[in-house]
Amino acid sequence: MSPAPATSPERRPLTRPPVFDPAAIARLTPELLAKFDVPGPRYTSYPTAPAWRDDYTQTDYRAALAKSAATGRPLSIYVHLPFCESLCVYCGCNVIITKRHDRAAHYLEHLYKEIDLVAPLCGGKARKTVQIAWGGGTPTFLEPAQIEELLGYIRERFPIEADAEVGIEVDPRVTTREHVKSIVRAGFNRISMGVQDFDPEVQEEIHRVQSFEMTKGLVDWCREDGLQSVNVDLVYGLPKQTLAKFESTIDQILTISPDRVSAFSYAHVPWLKPQQNKFKEADMAHGAAKFAIFARLLERLCGAGYDFVGMDHFAKPGNELAIAQRTGGLWRNFQGFTTKSGTDLLGFGVTSIGSVADTFAQNAKELADWQGDVCRGELPIRKGMILSEDDKLRRDVIHRIMCSYGLDFAEVERDFGIVFDTYFPGVKARLAELAADGVIDLDGTGFVLTSWGRVFVRNVCMAFDAYLPAPDSGAKPMYSRTV
Repeated sequence: MSPAPATSPERRPLTRPPVFDPAAIARLTPELLAKFDVPGPRYTSYPTAPAWRDDYTQTDYRAALAKSAATGRPLSIYVHLPFCESLCVYCGCNVIITKRHDRAAHYLEHLYKEIDLVAPLCGGKARKTVQIAWGGGTPTFLEPAQIEELLGYIRERFPIEADAEVGIEVDPRVTTREHVKSIVRAGFNRISMGVQDFDPEVQEEIHRVQSFEMTKGLVDWCREDGLQSVNVDLVYGLPKQTLAKFESTIDQILTISPDRVSAFSYAHVPWLKPQQNKFKEADMAHGAAKFAIFARLLERLCGAGYDFVGMDHFAKPGNELAIAQRTGGLWRNFQGFTTKSGTDLLGFGVTSIGSVADTFAQNAKELADWQGDVCRGELPIRKGMILSEDDKLRRDVIHRIMCSYGLDFAEVERDFGIVFDTYFPGVKARLAELAADGVIDLDGTGFVLTSWGRVFVRNVCMAFDAYLPAPDSGAKPMYSRTV
């Protein structure tokens, strides 16, 4: 049965999520933890990137941009700035390691060309831009003046709404006070910085030495200069990391008191990132030992007044992300959880990803390829996907689960003109198994995730994913583990 066209999911108010009880995490048994410790997507998109096709071309993307322009939907913009001065060995991002800062100016020249190619195709000047995110790499590899110039260039072609989320990722090791001042002058209102772990032994092992004093000093500058939201990233499961030592890192994070905390599970994929072969398996916590680090962080952050937004994100109750989670306004895209729903996403820069008019498009991963295309006036697309009606239905279902921690069967049937049991044969049996394990509370009308089930929301979404390889396929894992 083909699903009927539905009102776009971002137009539908999301269900208010259930109240989270942090004490429930302690009731998770080792057996259940082992059962749910599997590779799984983070669902910042559906279908996820491994399903995208190499025969998606710039012609397809041009057509999608034209369709996007006709809708007038608000825009989200991601800019990839790939340069780092040194390699963090755990990192899975697409980066270029160099100490030659003159390369940034050459990169920006090509970035401006790409922006000028895309802006008229999508009607950028006539649309509202409600979210901008710069990632990398290290965006503060740029000089302060280059930061202001680049955001100003974007603003001229994509008018930015007064209440837009405008965020930038920074590395405290290379971010100066003048960088912070330029970030504020340019118009950024959110900043995110990596910490991972403050333990010296862990920092030496992952090749990222960054003191508590350096990090706190940067946070202090941000607050003195009026940045609205400061996020700190942590990683659990790193080599040499232990629960006992991580307690000190939690103490220091609570001293800094960021507005948001993200705690990501380390993805050990040396077959994809060869530098990770440096790590010894014996030095890394796995399974229950690894999850204990996250569980302790969850317990202490919630005890200190943070709201558990979901999966691996925490926010102070007054932060807009926590408010959106409580009121049903949470949204998810390639930038993670956000309050800005219903956007089309434009990606600029090498390897960046766009999502417009029910398509995905990814730029060339090699710098020379990306530069060559934009110099020829071509969109540097190398991969993508045009979503089918089935893809859009499943995307909507997964989005509802990720953001509202539940699903109403009748709503899905009404919005897409399907019979749930007929369209998803076998899913109810999987949901019954999840309910028996305590991940969800299930009845005849739908389900909601339990408190500890919220940590494993990815596992629930996987029941609706049509692209996952069979567990016995023998294929190398494409995703990080859910623990």
